[in-house]
Amino acid sequence: MKIVGVGCGEGMLTKEAETALREAKSVYGSKRAIELVRASIPKDADVVEITDYKALRTLPDDAVVLSTGDPLMAGLGYLPGEVIPGISSMQTAFARLHVPWTNVAVVNAHGKDHQDAVSRTVQDIAAGHTVFLIADPDFSVEELARSLSPSVRIAVCEDLGYPNERIAQGTAGNPPKVLSRLFCIICGY
Repeated sequence: MKIVGVGCGEGMLTKEAETALREAKSVYGSKRAIELVRASIPKDADVVEITDYKALRTLPDDAVVLSTGDPLMAGLGYLPGEVIPGISSMQTAFARLHVPWTNVAVVNAHGKDHQDAVSRTVQDIAAGHTVFLIADPDFSVEELARSLSPSVRIAVCEDLGYPNERIAQGTAGNPPKVLSRLFCIICGY
């Protein structure tokens, strides 16, 4: 099995991933992942939208499983098989902001305990790290901001890699607003 990262948005597929897709006989992925790479999937390949993530471990050895972003950044990289990375929201966000990511702490709040993510972010910033936080639509930037010193910089990066990409910057004292359901946050940069 190959677990292929499709990137965080349009045009974020690597050449290695394109090659794996061109050779694929069966492709599994979420609706969004399939749409991101539809042009790279062979016309004769079986394309199956994933409805049961637990069944992914039972796929045949020649299956290609699509994971949005990078498979090991809150994706499907836990599955057995070869992992082919995609261009993640983290790579894209830091590049767009021209912020180095050599001292980054990653916090995953996507489908996780949001209060724990806020606590970890506060601790990581206090330890001198820039924090990259993977959010879900229910994550509150305002709640995060209330837990930080008012001068801490915050960037909300929305729909990265899509035509409507948006990056809003502010501080914990004046946090940027979230306008999309698909976003990540960088704090303390």
